[in-house]
Amino acid sequence: MKEYLRKITLRRMIGMILGNVILGIGIAVFRTSLLGNDPYSAMLMAGADRFGIAYSMLMPIVNAVVFIVEISWGRHYIGIGTFVNWFLLGYVAQFFIDLFAVLQIPERGMVIRLLTVAVGVLVVSLGVSFYQTADLGIAPYDSLSIIISEHCPLPYFWCRLATDVVCTAVCFALGGIVNVGTAVCAFGLGPFVHFFDEHISQKALGVQK
Repeated sequence: MKEYLRKITLRRMIGMILGNVILGIGIAVFRTSLLGNDPYSAMLMAGADRFGIAYSMLMPIVNAVVFIVEISWGRHYIGIGTFVNWFLLGYVAQFFIDLFAVLQIPERGMVIRLLTVAVGVLVVSLGVSFYQTADLGIAPYDSLSIIISEHCPLPYFWCRLATDVVCTAVCFALGGIVNVGTAVCAFGLGPFVHFFDEHISQKALGVQK
């Protein structure tokens, strides 16, 4: 606990909140393309559309269910960032989804839609970089694959892939969008997050790794 409290600096707090805001914008950018989101967001959006509930309302509800796993087997991953991501991210994403709707990206052709996905990759990667570098708590869904990897012989990569595949399957079953954006988020963000870690987030937050 003392070690965690030492990490709670103003710069890290700002970085963590900023990371979630940027991540929410990135999720909205992906949604605007209608070419798929990251598996977890895609599943939640599909569920929101199917059950007639706002994405921003459904996300905290599902997070509450996933949090049961985190608080049961991964309490050491819980921090301020856990709850900021839990309750803030969905509302930020929903706000920008509604805001970006006026751009009517899907009607502007496939090239523009793919460029929108490319922008989404950069924005989401920057948001994830700030949020992870701040290291003030792991979101309920992000903790799930880490906890699984700690309790089974599979490495983290395969555990994360498994949770993403489940989310993608549920999204598809609910009639949601599974497309190039989903694949890019599931497999292609790592190098961009690493780049932003080294060149922006760690320097901005004063974190040495």
